[in-house]
Amino acid sequence: MILPDVLAPGLHLVFCGTAPSRVSAAKGAYYANPGNAFWPTLVRVGLVPAGWRAADFARMNDLGLGLTDLNKVEIGNDVDLTPDGFDIPGFQAKMRAHCPAAIAFTSKNGARLFLGSKAPLPWGRQPADWEGMALFVLPSPSGQARASFSLGPWQEAAAFVAARRPAPVLG
Repeated sequence: MILPDVLAPGLHLVFCGTAPSRVSAAKGAYYANPGNAFWPTLVRVGLVPAGWRAADFARMNDLGLGLTDLNKVEIGNDVDLTPDGFDIPGFQAKMRAHCPAAIAFTSKNGARLFLGSKAPLPWGRQPADWEGMALFVLPSPSGQARASFSLGPWQEAAAFVAARRPAPVLG
């Protein structure tokens, strides 16, 4: 396992990538490439506090969020990964064990692999849940995918989480 899962029972949302990049593997942190928009996007949509970065990944459970990848044994871009590296049954078992309210795939490729679908998938919340868990497909935050990045689906996932988080106590 290149990066440890950041999972706990009953999370609001688990982000699922395909596999760590070479930079993330070298730094030992999720989405650690400076060109990756993951952490700035989470700050922008209000899922994590200002200033959070890849080094803070282990604290995600404190916010009701989790992190994992479909391929826990290889690193690199999707074209570098082998079919044998993806453990869809293992991922499904982890999700059943932890039962998050939602799973957000950080690429269409990851969502297609999980769903076993070649059909086009829309961005955002999917029409059907999986075993009671909402599914989101988010545009990849990778710098290599910048041309197809859109904030809207990320905002939709953030609104889902915001609706589940307890309201602050005003005093």
